[in-house]
Parts: sequence; C-alpha cells; structure tokens
Amino acid sequence: MYLTPEQQAILNGEKGETLAKVMKTLVMYGETFGADKMVPVTSEYNHLVTSFGLKMMKPVFDLMQQLIDAGAISQQKFSVDPRPLDKNVPANFLMNIIFNNFMYSKQEEYEKQLNALGLMNEDAFSCACYLDQMGNKPKKGEVLSWAESSAVVYANSVLGARCNRNSGIMDIMGSIAGFVPHFGLLTDEGRKATWIVKVETSKKPEAQLLGSAIGMKVMEDVPYVMGLDKWIGTELNDAACAYLKDFGAATASNGAVGLYHIANLTPEAVEQGEALIAENAQVYIIDDAELKRVQDNYPVMWKSADAKPKLCFIGCPHMSMEQLVSWTENVEKSLAEAGKEKVCIPTVFTTAPAVKKEFDKTPLAARLAKTGVILSCICPLMYMNNPLAGKMPVITCSNKLRTYTTARFYTEAEILAKITKGV
Repeated sequence: MYLTPEQQAILNGEKGETLAKVMKTLVMYGETFGADKMVPVTSEYNHLVTSFGLKMMKPVFDLMQQLIDAGAISQQKFSVDPRPLDKNVPANFLMNIIFNNFMYSKQEEYEKQLNALGLMNEDAFSCACYLDQMGNKPKKGEVLSWAESSAVVYANSVLGARCNRNSGIMDIMGSIAGFVPHFGLLTDEGRKATWIVKVETSKKPEAQLLGSAIGMKVMEDVPYVMGLDKWIGTELNDAACAYLKDFGAATASNGAVGLYHIANLTPEAVEQGEALIAENAQVYIIDDAELKRVQDNYPVMWKSADAKPKLCFIGCPHMSMEQLVSWTENVEKSLAEAGKEKVCIPTVFTTAPAVKKEFDKTPLAARLAKTGVILSCICPLMYMNNPLAGKMPVITCSNKLRTYTTARFYTEAEILAKITKGV
C-alpha cells in the first residue's frame, strides 16, 4: 500500500506510539482487503457503532482509555448508536437486575469515555444519525469512517457518500488518524452493481421484506433495483427516504449489503443509470410469490409458536418524523375502528433523541401517549440481548431485529392489526 510522507511519518511513530498503533491497525486492515492507498476522511462528523457499556467489553474500555490518555482523540465530533436502556420500556424486576448489574453496568463510565473522545452532544445516540434532526448527514462524495451497517448502507446509497462496512473500533481508528484504506465501496469499480433486481410485485412491497429478500440473495454484492420507483416515486422526499432507510437496513442485516442503487431515484443511479451495472450481472426477479416465500421461511424462535405477544417494538432502525406521524395516525384510526382507546399489546416506538424532542413539541405526542404506546430512544436489539427478554414472545416489523434476536416478524399491516385489534 502506498503511504504519503505524512502517513508514513505517523506509522513510524513521529506523532507518538499510540497514533503509530492506530495507523498500523488501519494499514493492516487495508492490506487485508487489497487497498492501494489511504485517503482522507472528509465528512464533518463520524458515527460509531459501539454505544453500550456492556460489562464483558473491558478490552474496548481499556483501549478507549489508552487513546484518551495519549490524546489520540477523534479529529471529528461523532454520533453513536442508541443507548441500551430506558426505564420507560417495560421490564420486570429480574430483567432490570440483569440489565443494570450484569449487562450494561459500565454504561455511565463508557459514556464519559465517549465524551472525552469527541461525542457530538448528549442527544447523539441513534442508529439513524443521518436524520435531519440529528445533524450528522454526510454530503454526496464525502469519505466516511462509519461502522453501523444500516447507517453505512443509507449513507452510501441514499446520500451518495462513500464508506466501507467497517467493524466497530475501526470506525474510531479512521477518525483519529483522519485516513481510511481505499478499497471496496470507496472506489468507482467497487460501487458497480453485480446484480440486477427486477421488482415485479402487484402492490408496493413491504420495505423490510423486500430488503430482506435482496440481502439474502446478493449477500455483500451491490444490487441495481429496477421497478421500485413505480411504487415509491422518483423523488427522495421524506416518505421515500423513510422507506429506503428500512429497506437498506434489511439488506444490510439479512445480507451484508453496503450499497444499493434504485433506478431513477438514488443519486448515482439518476446520474449514471445502467452504466452502473457491471458486465455479466446476475438477475433476480421479485414478485408477490417470492416475497411470500421469503416471509414464510422465517424461523419462529419462540418456545411456543402460539404464544400471545407480550411486547412489540417498532423502529429498528429508529423511526423518522414522517414515520412517527403516520404510525400515530394509523394507530388512532385502527383503535377507533376496533372501538378501543389503548393498544392491546405493550408497544414501543423507538426514534432518535432529536426527533423525539421535535415530535414531543407537536399535539401528536399527547395523542400517541393516549393510545398507550411508549416513545423511546432505546436500541431494541440491546434490550432483546437480555436472556429473559429473549425468552419473551416479542413481535416487530423490523427485519434487522428479527435477524439478530428472537423477535418475530410481521408486516406493518399485520403489526398494526395485532396491537390495536388483537388479531
């Protein structure tokens, strides 16, 4: 790998032993994937995936402290994934003991380290840092050093930024050094589509289900999706962006997609069209039957498949303002149709802190609370990591949450019916 004199000097230890180790880590990472050089990180902010003070992560805390003590802090302020705990989210006595004493007992100490390293602010905890209210929305062409998979795929695809699917810790390393290895999705060639996906459904496909099908088919490859613009339009408005947020999260978690192109919609597809498609690209056709096949093959991880749901999570990744508004209105309408005032299953909507603050200023916040729905900024996945929570029959319309936990997937329409009508 070619290094500039500045980069070589850092590697040689001219700026200290700790920074030399950071650069060595990045060089080894790049060489593993055939990087030809290091390129500057150009985004204003970074985003870290590791947000939780999990007791077993002592090596991470030790590493962070070494960086802090050496003054090797981030060159960018950063946001970070959601907090793992919220006292407003239902949890029994034993669950709280496990949460606070055996799982996330280091949360307060770890957040002090995050602040010392360069956390943007106290509200910078969300997997959807790119939402307008959060203030960490990269520009087209900017080079990032992010790790959170759902954020990386959104930044690459919807915003046209450039970032590889980095692991946790590598994200902060790139931000500290100010450079990342040049390979994969940072290159023009690496952003070409090796799959053509043709959407031939009879109605608008469920975002999470469509993303899941594509992710499991193409895995880490780049898909070029045709026919979806028929259903979500050719403008990146709030509704389309919310759809792509959830769609992309499913491609990234059910597969390993870091970038997708939507014909006539996402920036590079609009600019370059089918020139983005590599030679000999494979073709995958998705119709109603294929989506049904995918959903029908999801495993049910509950002890009893007929168990009554005890909790519902909506918002993984975090809900946008547009989604909070539409879900609130839909819950109200469905409850009225059922002759009920409150949801019949404990339900938690999760969103970014800055979005919650904005939503709380609207009349809709009180209306949502009246339905019995809890609005939180928690990470549902971190909640479900509690072994007692994992044994609960939890339902969700998030394919990411379904993939990583025992939560059971239902479509948005099915979820709405279950929480408001009990069917």
